[in-house]
Amino acid sequence: MKTFAIQQAGLAALGVACCLTMAAMPALAAPPVTAQTLIDRQEIQDLITRYYYNFGKENRENFTDFYADDAELILGNTHYKGKEGIMKAYSGGGAARPPAAGAAAAAPAAAGTPAAGAASGAAAPATPRPQRYTFNVTISNPLIVVHGNTATSQVVFSEYVQEKQGDPVTMRTQGKEYGTFVKINGQWRYKTRQIAGGSEPPADWKE
Repeated sequence: MKTFAIQQAGLAALGVACCLTMAAMPALAAPPVTAQTLIDRQEIQDLITRYYYNFGKENRENFTDFYADDAELILGNTHYKGKEGIMKAYSGGGAARPPAAGAAAAAPAAAGTPAAGAASGAAAPATPRPQRYTFNVTISNPLIVVHGNTATSQVVFSEYVQEKQGDPVTMRTQGKEYGTFVKINGQWRYKTRQIAGGSEPPADWKE
């Protein structure tokens, strides 16, 4: 009987300690979820998904249409500012394949695909396209936080290539995209889009 009482007292003390520990843990600072934020998050995720579906397409949308006029594309240590600068990143006028998950890895930035400018009718020479059977880029683990008419997102991207029909599908690279967004005339657009390697966000990143 005495042993049972001691066990009960020990369990009670353990329960109090757990409650105190949980109370001391800081709460995650997240904006309240409303019907509007759910709609906004879905619209932003759709924008990101359409952007990545654009890679590898013969007739694709102009990449600059996904950005605000004063947006910035950050590929590794290279910055492309404004729609004209971003156009250069996809038209052969700039380094379109920055480091992603390592020095030798690369972001899915249109290597082997037609120039974005050529696809949109602008005067830019098309880059010769490798004869691949499939080239797909997938995104996963989207973390989207909405703050009224601005928002941030973090996604993991993975590139998959199949050289010939029947060949095994291989993952070419994987990395992370950190994006900020602004709502313009009711439509979400990229404000900044940054590709970074490693597990940690960029030094100046703020969710």
